[in-house]
Amino acid sequence: MVGKLRPSVWIFAAAIILTASTLRSAVTVVPPLISSINDDLPLSATSIGILGMLPTAAFGLFGFLTPYVIRWASLEKLIILSILVGIVGQIARVLAPNTPLFLVFSVIAFGGLGAGNVLLPPLVKKYFPTKVGLMTALYVTALSLGTAIPAQLAVPIADAANWQVSLAAWAGISTLALIPWLVAMFSPRTTANPASPATSPAAVPAQVDLVIHSASGETFPAKAPKMNLWRSPTAWGLTLMFGCTSLNTYAMFAWLPAVLTEAGLDRGQAGSMLALFAALGLPLSLAIPLIAAKMRNPFPAVLVMLGCFIVGYLGLLLSPASGTWIWVSLAGLGPGTFPLSLLLINHRTRTQLGAGALSGFSQGMGYTFACTGPLFFGLLHQWTGSWTAPFIFLFATLVLLGAGAWIICRPKMLEDDFAPAVP
Repeated sequence: MVGKLRPSVWIFAAAIILTASTLRSAVTVVPPLISSINDDLPLSATSIGILGMLPTAAFGLFGFLTPYVIRWASLEKLIILSILVGIVGQIARVLAPNTPLFLVFSVIAFGGLGAGNVLLPPLVKKYFPTKVGLMTALYVTALSLGTAIPAQLAVPIADAANWQVSLAAWAGISTLALIPWLVAMFSPRTTANPASPATSPAAVPAQVDLVIHSASGETFPAKAPKMNLWRSPTAWGLTLMFGCTSLNTYAMFAWLPAVLTEAGLDRGQAGSMLALFAALGLPLSLAIPLIAAKMRNPFPAVLVMLGCFIVGYLGLLLSPASGTWIWVSLAGLGPGTFPLSLLLINHRTRTQLGAGALSGFSQGMGYTFACTGPLFFGLLHQWTGSWTAPFIFLFATLVLLGAGAWIICRPKMLEDDFAPAVP
């Protein structure tokens, strides 16, 4: 039975990787085109600021809401719906006749992406319970490529056609991502979980809505525990780790060029350094999940990445114009805690529902927290006239990152936070 279903594994692998490649394109394609968009839809400084905050805000809101509907619809139907919402938002915003509608439809597009962020980890757990590290590495790498390529091609496509085509083109990639999900949904060869074909609806009692995966890949049903993640140390640990990583990353994306140009680098050099910072995410996405998946407690790896953050930030603060590429490279290695956070969603849960709940809570709260990064970094610079206070703010968030990582890296499962006490 397993052998007959084996080819379907490739359908789900392709579906997950293609979907991951679409989760940032609607975001990163916009900044290079701001001046072109402004010719048709006036964007004030306030509008641009709002547009910059919308992705993380939408990721947070829709990510937080997604786990509440996981009990009522299959993961596969939800991921299809999230992709469709993203496509509709991307197409509608290029047809928007005014700036407010452009922003509204952008929120819809980002909302679909935010739901996708939450759904991919439990889908990995469902279909690849013994290959979580490998699949996490592959889909986070696809996510990294889907972040960089649209930003790189945005202007050339706009020059060849117009900014509307440049924005809408990435909805086509999202449409391609739908195909394997639709094939999986309507093909009888993929209606059962490839990892656990025995757990078909007829084989699982009605009161059971969870599937627990053992280390060997075997599955067995379990009753869903009642989980209030607001009271879970595990959930808050991952939230701090994920949120502070995202906060630092988005703060650097927003302000690193300004830090370097004020230190004397020209705009081209500053842009190259930002590209270096972003490019380091690709090898980290591949390596970190594969390495950490073999570690019972990956906190030592977190300490290494925290050290890179600290040394990189100190260099950028104290000597930004000298040895710049070293400081930027070290700071760019720090966000290796991002793919590790996504890996831990599955490594610290026993069930698909637990993975979905932890994914939604940590990403929803984490992205909401991350919104404050670029904002406070800029405000502190404006209030003090130097970069010292903004970097002190980032150092403080690294303390929170380390504290959260220490909690979530311990080999303890989310479901254990809600297990009844043994007398």
